[in-house]
Amino acid sequence: MDDDKQAEVYSEFMACVNMQPGELEEWLESEESKSVGDSDTGESTGHKSGHRIVEIKRTKKADLKDDHYRHMQKVVGYVHRHMAQKPGGDIKDTNWRYSLMNWGHDPCKDDG
Repeated sequence: MDDDKQAEVYSEFMACVNMQPGELEEWLESEESKSVGDSDTGESTGHKSGHRIVEIKRTKKADLKDDHYRHMQKVVGYVHRHMAQKPGGDIKDTNWRYSLMNWGHDPCKDDG
């Protein structure tokens, strides 16, 4: 991945992932986090992604590798697709929000 594309992906990722590493780690330990998402192995794809996001956010930008950038692209794509499916009404206690939070984005932070 060339430098320009990396810069674009990094910027989009940082804009999408609005949870701090410690906040995301705490969330991933909750029953709500573990209760949502698809899984073949017991841990959902989003839950695994959340752990990877914590790793990426704790890695110095200069130390990020192409594999990190590929995952960052996956996160950005997921968040954008999922946000387009926002349900009506109060989203605070919904599986929709919980799933997004597993991917590092808390939609309740969008409103201030």
